Amino acid sequence: MPQMADITIKKNDGTTDIVYTGTVPASGSEPAVWRATAGVAAPSLAPEFRLSSRDADNGKKRALRSTFVYPQSVTNSTTGVTTVTDRALGSTDVSFSKNMSQSAIDEFVAQWSGLLRAALVQSCHKAGYSAT
Repeated sequence: MPQMADITIKKNDGTTDIVYTGTVPASGSEPAVWRATAGVAAPSLAPEFRLSSRDADNGKKRALRSTFVYPQSVTNSTTGVTTVTDRALGSTDVSFSKNMSQSAIDEFVAQWSGLLRAALVQSCHKAGYSAT
């Protein structure tokens, strides 16, 4: 099984790295949790990614669920207090049969994650509309 580690990705500018620090490893039915805490005053203001996994379909499949919460925060210029004013949420559900070959699973993951990283798919998400 993969071990908990920090995850480094690119910000929207395509050049700046942002580190999601592994804060809680998965345990039983509890998800692993990563937060991007650099420059954030409190954990509640940080973007957070969660990933859980479990057996499904009477043990015939593995199912993974991820959630990503990106808060928008504002600092009150009078009090200096920062509060979350809104949140964007993304989630995925993935499952595959335990009978699939590792090479088929590897290809599924490569293509699925590649589609999520594709410029067109990212543009659709940014615009809030699918391709027409």
